[in-house]
Amino acid sequence: MAVSIVKLAVYRQITGRPVVKLNEKKAALLTLLQQEPSPLSLGAILKKLPGEPKERTVRRWLDEMAQEGLLEKRGHKRTTTYQRIEQTRDIHEYCFAQESLPAIDYVQKPLYERTPTAYNSEWFESYQPNSTFYLPEETRAQLYKAGTRATNNDPAGTYAHQIFNRLLIDLSYNSSRLEGNTYSLLDTERLILSGTSAKGKLNEENVMILNHKEAIRYLVENAPRLTINYQTVCTIHYLLADGLVEPHYAGKLRDHWVKITGSTYIPYDNPKKIAVQLEKITEKASAITDVFEQSIFLLIHISYLQAFSDANKRTARLSANIPLIIQNLVPLSFNDINRNNYISAMIAIYELQDVRPLVDLFFLSYMRTCAMYDSTMKAIGVDETRIRYRQQRRTIIREIIEKTLVGPHMALFIETESQKTIPPTDRDKFIKNIHEDLDQMDLSRVAGMGLTPQQVAIWCEAYRKERESK
Repeated sequence: MAVSIVKLAVYRQITGRPVVKLNEKKAALLTLLQQEPSPLSLGAILKKLPGEPKERTVRRWLDEMAQEGLLEKRGHKRTTTYQRIEQTRDIHEYCFAQESLPAIDYVQKPLYERTPTAYNSEWFESYQPNSTFYLPEETRAQLYKAGTRATNNDPAGTYAHQIFNRLLIDLSYNSSRLEGNTYSLLDTERLILSGTSAKGKLNEENVMILNHKEAIRYLVENAPRLTINYQTVCTIHYLLADGLVEPHYAGKLRDHWVKITGSTYIPYDNPKKIAVQLEKITEKASAITDVFEQSIFLLIHISYLQAFSDANKRTARLSANIPLIIQNLVPLSFNDINRNNYISAMIAIYELQDVRPLVDLFFLSYMRTCAMYDSTMKAIGVDETRIRYRQQRRTIIREIIEKTLVGPHMALFIETESQKTIPPTDRDKFIKNIHEDLDQMDLSRVAGMGLTPQQVAIWCEAYRKERESK
């Protein structure tokens, strides 16, 4: 069973404390402090919080959460700093349902008290697509209801394009954070959007985040053509691992034994077995019809196989987003997952083949992500017509430039082509979007259209002359 109200009862049972009720803003404050490796002053917190909250309100929240045992408050008056308390059971494990706790208890024992275990091919073989489910039916229904954002007529990747920058930042940050990367969310945003590296960070941390950016871009830009197969997974690994592993291991299966830190799990070490098993995983995933079951199946089994020399869990996290992006559902950014909890959930799979802790994290994080992206969409005021008919708009623009159409000929062509594919309710806005793009046309706006700089230059000159002649 996925986590619902049960998690609150478990929290009370574990800690003996009353359940802390957090509104969205207090939860955001708590998440901010969790992401920061060092204590923060009130002034630093105010600068990092979105929405410019009042100092008096934030101070009250901090005092309340310190009294509730969620924060540690140090210093006095101007020297006061705040840091989220990181405890093993009383803060983080309340995200697990009660039936998941035995597995968590087991994997937190010392290594010498846990039984060494090898890759369990029988467990994998026992999974039958559309008969076996890691996600219960009720949970899948909840996820689908929360994550649906587009109509069936929208091209694959439409929603991911709408929240593209936010997705780049959130998924790059959270996936890297789960690997121990120390970049803050704000520093990640600066690196991705402006290329500005944070001071004092390792080069590997910069590369990890920028590699996520390229892998996510690949998924979104290629959504209409993406399929879940062996090659797609290897491509994702190449983009994530490039510059972080030896060149001949980026996008290629490992040919050596690997050890899983903090676990007694022993993955396959035979390259042929690894190749065959990865093929089986992608084939079985492709046969799953439920999009969320497909997503968590990829997350679990790509991580479990450990097919690559490094970046296996990163590859699994981005692969898990393939079905969500294709189906225009909210992607999974792994928001608000504590790193220690994630590691414990993965080790429960490695050593026990118990998926329940990871199912709990998947559910809670996805629901949180959906709520966050709803707020983002309201804030940025997305032009849905522009996003929904992106491919049709680019096709018409490409033909206009190829044929050097301007003036009345261009207007007639736009009108005629729009009538072929765009519903009447969206057509006026669609045509307006095309004219706006053509007014601002330059080389930066034709990436991926197959046009040469010379073609663009010729059309721009013809367009300029036609407008000046009026």
